[in-house]
Amino acid sequence: MQTYIAMVRGAVVSCAALALMFSQISCSRKPDPNTLVMLIESSPTNLDPRIGVDAFSERIDSLIFDDLLTRGDNLNVAPGLAEGWEIPDPLTYIFHLHHGVQFHDGRSLTSRDVKWTFDSLMQGKVRSAKASTYRFVDHIETPDDFTVVFHMKEPDAALLWNMSDGAIGIVPYGSGNEVTTHPVGSGPFKFVSAETDKEVILQRNDNYWGEKPKLERVRFAVVPDTTTEALEMRKGAGDISINSLTPDTVATLEREPYLEVEHSPGTEIQYLGFNLRDPILKDVRVRQAIAYALDRTPMIRYLLNGWAQPARSILPPQSWAYNGDVPAYDHDPEKARQLLDAAGYPLVNGVRFHLTMKTSTVESTRLMVAVLQQQLRQVGIELDIRSFESATFMADVTHGAFQMYGLRWVGGNEDPDIFYVFHSSRFPPNGANRGFYENHKVDTLIDEARRQVDPKVRGPIYAEVQTIVANELPYIDLWYLDNVLVHNKRVHNIRLNPAGNYDFLRTAELATGNN
Repeated sequence: MQTYIAMVRGAVVSCAALALMFSQISCSRKPDPNTLVMLIESSPTNLDPRIGVDAFSERIDSLIFDDLLTRGDNLNVAPGLAEGWEIPDPLTYIFHLHHGVQFHDGRSLTSRDVKWTFDSLMQGKVRSAKASTYRFVDHIETPDDFTVVFHMKEPDAALLWNMSDGAIGIVPYGSGNEVTTHPVGSGPFKFVSAETDKEVILQRNDNYWGEKPKLERVRFAVVPDTTTEALEMRKGAGDISINSLTPDTVATLEREPYLEVEHSPGTEIQYLGFNLRDPILKDVRVRQAIAYALDRTPMIRYLLNGWAQPARSILPPQSWAYNGDVPAYDHDPEKARQLLDAAGYPLVNGVRFHLTMKTSTVESTRLMVAVLQQQLRQVGIELDIRSFESATFMADVTHGAFQMYGLRWVGGNEDPDIFYVFHSSRFPPNGANRGFYENHKVDTLIDEARRQVDPKVRGPIYAEVQTIVANELPYIDLWYLDNVLVHNKRVHNIRLNPAGNYDFLRTAELATGNN
């Protein structure tokens, strides 16, 4: 198996090395001493923080707009625009705003703006999938310019999380759909311009109420192709790339004298999803057998260059609610065979049954499923792989049209409220329980945890949910990907955080003379 993976990895190394060799003929580009160029794979879909839900929108929005709260290293909430808050009872949240905060156009930010931001979303003044996130909010009061009171219909422990970093930034009172093209926030950077599939340009907000950025200007350059992205980094046209290049390409770039690689444990998780209405996969013994058949160690070592950590929960270890004391499925092909025999699937001409796995066309995913195919074949399961472009693939996953699929959670799994994806009320099209997992005890626990504001009460509830889910395996959690950032050495003072967002741009600095 290791030889097989090494062959796959070797082919990728050769391709990456060849691509970079061709770049030798390219002239290096003299960088703008006042502009940091960050390479991203896709344009943000909408820079209105009430609407944009893709990673690029939310991460750029968090630089333009301030949220009421931020997130600490343990993925818990911390003060943001709100310097403090109280929860006198489970149905009342009182926030106290910082004084002296201004929007980029000079207007003062007050409680009226906070109320408008949420009211415009909940009352349908702007159309957004985010509206359902605040469905338990009944109404909002503003007793003075710096106090905001949220009155709830029912308790919602996830409310604070859904007011923090990138979840929903505060827009000026009266803002409508024009925010999409001309976003005005109060964050550390001002919006300058955007051109779809080309770039987004931000400028430092010199009047920022918090710690001011050191960077004068940031240009997010859209480069959808990873080979081109590597070439741009190689010739100095890009300063930073995060979590988008293949591990082998990163290893090659790391040898360049003026490039450097930073990496740290991240929260993004790779997982396998099952359709539990499928006649084969509805048997938990089959799902457990698949888990025992998989060997994560060589995949992490050879395909991911060691930049990942084995996963036991959809929650990352950095979360305060993480429970690592759950059933583990170490590589054990013999145990897998015993479970498949017990489930009534004997070997017939070396094959027990066929499964079809749907994936995207992303290179890293295709390499991963090729190895999964080889590992499952060793226990008698023939895995047929069907790759689709992203829109088609996601449409099938969203509608439950699959036997198995492979995806990642990016950011959404950082709060324990993520377990809603296993609630039976969230079957498609009403939610993200795409595999149709149903366990009434899990439903009860999830509902109870949402009603408990105190983490000391919520923690044990989520620990029990994680134990049950680890036994029944609606997902197989594979690994948490490290955050891997490649940067030009002219960039200094980069501070990666577990979420892998763009907050490092708040502290980064540019120096000249490094190219």
